[in-house]
Amino acid sequence: MRVLVTGHDGYIGTVLVPLFQAAGHEVVGLDSFLFSECVFGDDVEPVPAIRKDLRDVTPHDFEGFDAVVNLAALSNDPLGDLNPQITYDINHHGSVIAARAAKAAGVPRFLMSSSCSLYGAHGDAPIDESAAFLPVTPYGESKVLSEQDISKLADDDFHPTFLRNATAYGFSPRLRGDLVVNNLVAYALTIGEVRMKSDGTPWRPLVHIEDISRAFLAIAEAPLELVHDHAFNVGRSTENYQIRDVARIVEETVPGSKVTFARGSGEPDKRNYRVNCDHIAEVLPSFQPVWTVPLGVEQLYAAYTKYGLTEEQLHGGRLQRIAKIRELLEAGQISDDLRWASVPA
Repeated sequence: MRVLVTGHDGYIGTVLVPLFQAAGHEVVGLDSFLFSECVFGDDVEPVPAIRKDLRDVTPHDFEGFDAVVNLAALSNDPLGDLNPQITYDINHHGSVIAARAAKAAGVPRFLMSSSCSLYGAHGDAPIDESAAFLPVTPYGESKVLSEQDISKLADDDFHPTFLRNATAYGFSPRLRGDLVVNNLVAYALTIGEVRMKSDGTPWRPLVHIEDISRAFLAIAEAPLELVHDHAFNVGRSTENYQIRDVARIVEETVPGSKVTFARGSGEPDKRNYRVNCDHIAEVLPSFQPVWTVPLGVEQLYAAYTKYGLTEEQLHGGRLQRIAKIRELLEAGQISDDLRWASVPA
């Protein structure tokens, strides 16, 4: 297939693209390249790409493709809190614009990167894809709205699928230090503290970005009738953890580290949900996740050690998306709507 991957230069995209290429697919990227300087470790080989904001795409950008993988988004809650309206503009409206453009261009498959964060505050009982949406952040709500509006476009010629990814972790050339597992391992290595930012009781489903990428590949290659206008929780049902249990795994893996609590960490996180992922395993047996949190913690510890992660890097724009956005805003390189003030060379 010929596949267009929006957000291909980001945290998941730089892992997903090589996986699709290894499976024999031709990949073209589409990205605004806000985070092109956020390289940690060895960078990936570039692919042919369209430099464009998701909100500005047209049907012409999608002509000749067999599938679109839509990863482009403001990727976390701190960015959403910085300017909630921009989160809706990019994650919701931008994704709908892309879906409409893909449909107009005759692209049959549209794989939407959604999130289990749309479940929000369900509590301790495991939930499947039929659960109500209870988002507690602009990011989570933007995913709800995207699914609802893109689903309306489904017909005999246009086949959207919604991948509700569990909370991601794992090493990437565009590493994010703001994700819980990545963050806990980074603190453990750099300051010797597995620093908890809540009381550790909330449940969270966790999934390695390589397994997220495998799910996208399995769905892209699946018979259309199995994935048409369908939502899948992406992960494994056995990979739900209370955050305090993740902290203990990190403490046991990183020599000399101890679990500590950051100031103001006594309150539980409002985001609390356990997710059942049996449906994707039943419908798509070709999807075979291989990672667990203990293995992912070992991977991150080895990579951080290999590439010499420092505490300064952990707090800076290379690993913190909110910090990078603020750097670009303060330098006048991007405008308040997060578009480039001028297109970089």
